[in-house]
Amino acid sequence: MPATLRSVNAGALAAVPGMKRPSAIRKHPVDRIEVRDPGPKKGGLGSGVVGDEIGSRKHHGGETQAVYAVAREEIDWWAEQLDRDLADGMFGENLTTSGLDVDAAEVGEQWRVGATLLEVCGPRVPCATFAKHMAEPRWVKRFTERGRTGAYLAVREPGALATGDPIEVVHRPGHGLTVPMFFRAAMGDKELGSVFLDARVLPQVEHDWLASRQ
Repeated sequence: MPATLRSVNAGALAAVPGMKRPSAIRKHPVDRIEVRDPGPKKGGLGSGVVGDEIGSRKHHGGETQAVYAVAREEIDWWAEQLDRDLADGMFGENLTTSGLDVDAAEVGEQWRVGATLLEVCGPRVPCATFAKHMAEPRWVKRFTERGRTGAYLAVREPGALATGDPIEVVHRPGHGLTVPMFFRAAMGDKELGSVFLDARVLPQVEHDWLASRQ
């Protein structure tokens, strides 16, 4: 099955039950999106998707969290576990993929998607906003235990993306350090954290963030 974009999604700030500040965690499918490098988290443009809003720029957005991708197959797994329908964009993803195991991606892997070039930078870390949005018991714990978070992407070559665009893995570093492994390191696996830090495979901002958690 060829890897494609099943859906491209963007969101606007809206209230989240149980949270004081609004969030744009709920994304909705749109016809097309424009992606660009938003620059640094502090003082940059926020999302790498033009028109996509962010509630907390302290924790989201910036070069290494420009675009968020989740495999539809993973969303379907959760839909079965939770016994509920989960629409594209429900996990806050900008790209809902089909036929691509996003969680098998290595850090530094590059994808040619339509005319754009995207680079895998790291995992999504579940937060209280995500938990309130999903309204599922022990959501952060369950999502963490599953360990398949989807991937944050940097935009190396900007452009437009639309449903049905092909996804081609054009570069795989070969070091074997995947996004789920990075997530485990971030969640407290000190030995794995040392492997990542010693290998120097992370973008500098992610390297420094992981080092601060060791």
